[in-house]
Amino acid sequence: MSSSSEKEKSPHPVFVHLSKLSTKLDSFGVESRGIERIEPYERSTNKTKAILQVFGLWMAAAGGLSSLSSFVLGPLVFELGFKDSLIYGFFGQFLGCVIAAYCSIMGPRSGCRQMVGARYLFGWWLVKLVALVAIIGVVGWSVTNSVLGGQILMTVSNDKVPIEVGIIIVALVSVVVSIFGIRQLLRVEIFLSIPILISFLLMYISIAPDYKYIYQSQSIGDKATIRGHQLSFFALAYSVTSTWGSIASDYYLIFPETTSDLEVFSITFMGILVPTTFTSTLGILLGNVAAVYQPWNDMYSTNGLGGLLTIAFDENWGAWSRLFSVLLFLSLITNNIINSYSAAFGIQLAGLWLAKVPRFIWVILVTIVYLVAALAGRNHFSEILGNFLPMIGYWISIYFILLVEENVIFRNSHFYPRLFTKEHEVANDNSCTQFESSSRFYKLYHRPQFYNWTIWNDYDRLTNGYAAIAASLAGVAGAVVGMNQTYYVGPISSFIGADGGDLGMWLSMAFAGVVYPGLRYLELKRFGR
Repeated sequence: MSSSSEKEKSPHPVFVHLSKLSTKLDSFGVESRGIERIEPYERSTNKTKAILQVFGLWMAAAGGLSSLSSFVLGPLVFELGFKDSLIYGFFGQFLGCVIAAYCSIMGPRSGCRQMVGARYLFGWWLVKLVALVAIIGVVGWSVTNSVLGGQILMTVSNDKVPIEVGIIIVALVSVVVSIFGIRQLLRVEIFLSIPILISFLLMYISIAPDYKYIYQSQSIGDKATIRGHQLSFFALAYSVTSTWGSIASDYYLIFPETTSDLEVFSITFMGILVPTTFTSTLGILLGNVAAVYQPWNDMYSTNGLGGLLTIAFDENWGAWSRLFSVLLFLSLITNNIINSYSAAFGIQLAGLWLAKVPRFIWVILVTIVYLVAALAGRNHFSEILGNFLPMIGYWISIYFILLVEENVIFRNSHFYPRLFTKEHEVANDNSCTQFESSSRFYKLYHRPQFYNWTIWNDYDRLTNGYAAIAASLAGVAGAVVGMNQTYYVGPISSFIGADGGDLGMWLSMAFAGVVYPGLRYLELKRFGR
């Protein structure tokens, strides 16, 4: 049997026409490439430019209202005071940045999208389940961003612009940029990051007279209940940044293959941490003031976070300052652009005929899906945000621990030659990526990679994924017993205070991490891949 993973007799006429349309659009700058691996010779030779572009991307995407909106929930939903919100929020997002940064190192190594690279864990078939979860995650973010955008425009216009119109505007602008692809996406993100960050800085200044209310903000509840709220908010903050791990490597494919892991890790870690901290701290300040100061609390209850942002400018600077709220509105668009761009590749990963449909069509479909969901859930912003984010944090925790164990335990000089028999057959023709350099720095921070990236689309030689799926199910069991959501409180979580405390990410990671090495070893001994 042929080892090709896509066996077809002849392309369907529909796909022929779509291919011609995609080629035509490509001439206008629309990216036609799908999930195909980007070969080393196709990548950028100007690494400095690539680094600046990615930094701009993270500044716009991670430093926007998407991050701020989550951290407002510390005082307003979890009833934590300023000190507790700041401590648990910061360390939660810090850990999440570590997760995302580690996932990103697979981009330059492989030239593959994040979920395409996950085939080396879950196999050609079973990775489709993982891709589905990743799609749900980014679509969920797009829903919350769109609802928040609608709230902002509604409040700024004194209810003259319905929330539905604002949601539609966010979706339409986002889809246009997403269609054009990675290079145009990076340019737009860099361009928008400057006014967005300036607007956030001005809000810090605008609400300075209200900082006095922060001293009145205290965590509410007995000691055990407060501890549970701290753990739950920590999990939420962790999910804000860790969820970037499902798509992080997508934006490093233009980097040279010889880029060191430390370099990529550092760029991603700082690129996400700095802007997220900048906006999350502002969110905690706004939330704590609103928890004590009744006019702000009333505005939040009536018009949501969009109303809270508007009154924060209005109260001290007057109605003209609503212009800055509109600039903050742009940050929601930058986030949705990234979400739609990466979700399209997740759909193509399903294979079969789905991979033949051009990426821009899936971008449009994803936009329609989250637009409908946002319109349906426009009055339930905080519930959507508080419930779906930790769920995504659970799965990324499982994926992270499996990736680490695969890289550290099995993809090394001891295991690879002995157990990866299917891939080792071609290791001698340089298809197994291992670099050599006389640079001392290079040798120290860029260890050999024992992956054969040329088989990224070959299900006959990729791993079967049995061990990864079994370990993931164990991780799901850990999440279930430790999760703390409005619709379900796990038995272990329920022991922490009156409202429980979210331990799902820790237990999901622990359960999956304990199970995977043994199962993976047995899988390699049995199948050799």
